[in-house]
Amino acid sequence: MPHNLIKVYNELLDLVAYTETQRTESLKRIFNRDIAENPNFAFKTKKINPTTADGEDTMERFFRHLTTMITDKSINKREFDMQRSRRLHWIKYHIEESKKDNMKVFSVQEPQGIRTYIYDVDEQYVIILEPLRNKDEYYMLTAYYMEGKDAARNKMDKKYKRRMSTLM
Repeated sequence: MPHNLIKVYNELLDLVAYTETQRTESLKRIFNRDIAENPNFAFKTKKINPTTADGEDTMERFFRHLTTMITDKSINKREFDMQRSRRLHWIKYHIEESKKDNMKVFSVQEPQGIRTYIYDVDEQYVIILEPLRNKDEYYMLTAYYMEGKDAARNKMDKKYKRRMSTLM
């Protein structure tokens, strides 16, 4: 399990042979190192916060959101997502803007509000942030691998064409 801690972008974490408990433990180590216990977790000097929910541990909810996907919207059911989880260590890499080429970083006005996208074109990987009102901080909404190259690229290209002139 500890070998996942030495994985770098764009390697994928090894999770297939693990039991659910081992997988969760391995992912938690990466999550804690890169996000939960990282005092410098910020994008362009703006601190990144997990979204909050009443009655739930914020970091546990955040971890679950980054390693699962909704499978039934009617009851908000989430299940483990191998594609998201295998790329969990990519979040810090992209937040720190370590990759310079073939990246699209932009803000767009969406029906739900302003969203800031960090989009890795080569790897079809996206991180979505929401600027906090009246603060110089972000909420991190999600991060995931976009499956289906043409559909993913078209979706991001449409958003990019509607981008705001300044990054929020």
